[in-house]
Formats: sequence, C-alpha cells, structure tokens
Amino acid sequence: MSDPFALFDEWFAEAKASEPNDPEAMALATADLLREPSVRMVLLKEHGPEGFVFYTNEESEKGRQLKENPNAALLFHWKSLRRQVRIEGSVERVSDEEADAYFASRARDSQLGAWASDQSRPLDSRATFEQRFEEMKRRYDGQEVPRPPYWGGYRVIPQRIEFWTDRPHRLHERRLFVRGAEGWSEGLLYP
Repeated sequence: MSDPFALFDEWFAEAKASEPNDPEAMALATADLLREPSVRMVLLKEHGPEGFVFYTNEESEKGRQLKENPNAALLFHWKSLRRQVRIEGSVERVSDEEADAYFASRARDSQLGAWASDQSRPLDSRATFEQRFEEMKRRYDGQEVPRPPYWGGYRVIPQRIEFWTDRPHRLHERRLFVRGAEGWSEGLLYP
C-alpha cells in the first residue's frame, strides 16, 4: 500500500475497535522560536489527505508556539495494537467556518469551559476557575454559546508519516512515507 492515508484509516479503525480509551489521543510536539520543545496530548478531530486536525485555545502555550514556529510532530500510540504512527509537518489554522462548525458540535459545558479558561496561564485556585465557569453558565443561559475569538483549530500537513509495528526481540517494522514533488514515496527504516 503506497497511500499513507489509506493505511492510517485502516490502523485508526482497528484502534477504535481495540483501544480502551481515546484512540484519537495523540501527542503534539511543538517548539518556540528558541527551539525549546514542548509536548502534550490533544485529540484528533478530523483527518484526511489535507492533514490532521485538532482544536485548542490559540492563546495557550501550544497556540503561541505554533504562531512562532508553524511546524509540529504528532504521535499516536496504540498500546493494544502494539503500534505507533509518527507524523511531522507544517501547521496551518483551519478556517473560521470549520472552527465554528466544530465548536457548535461540542458539549455545552465544553463550550462554556472554553470561555472560562485562560488556558496555560497561572490559576490562583480551582475555585476561581469554577466561579468563572458558573459566570459563563449565567451569561449564556438560554442562548447558544458562540466560539470565543481566541479558540480555533490547526491542521498538521504531513511531510513524513511513519508506521511502527512492535515485533519480538526489538526487531520492529518501520514504514516511512515521505511527501515529495511527485507525491508520496515509501521505504523502510532499521528498527
């Protein structure tokens, strides 16, 4: 199979059937202008040949880093399948229309939480956050919750996708797809 997206679809479907928790969870690695790295878990919300999409507060640490350095790496680790997928590429913001549509599909409390949280900034106490959440509940009582202007999505446009399969005695299989001018090329890597 020389289409990395078809292979990802196959593996992702298997992960959804076998992973006990969050098969869409992926580690997102970013770096700032000083090349200081940072990694955290986010959730895949959409994927296809255009890229891999997640949503967040754009004023968070990851949002700031992606603004400074629009490149990222993703890692899916599906322990139940003994597989990993590594993705590296450039990052672009999704359109406001895409972000609006996804935000509207979220649970109401998640929407309210996006307004209540100053994500990644210092918090003096949990009570402060809970109070802000209650204020948002009152503010939007009886009406739709709009997407905050600082909340949106990012698409990682892959240049490299590696599919890793665990094998006995650390004789793992590593299939690497690299995007070139003519499309995707496939090769193997030593474990």
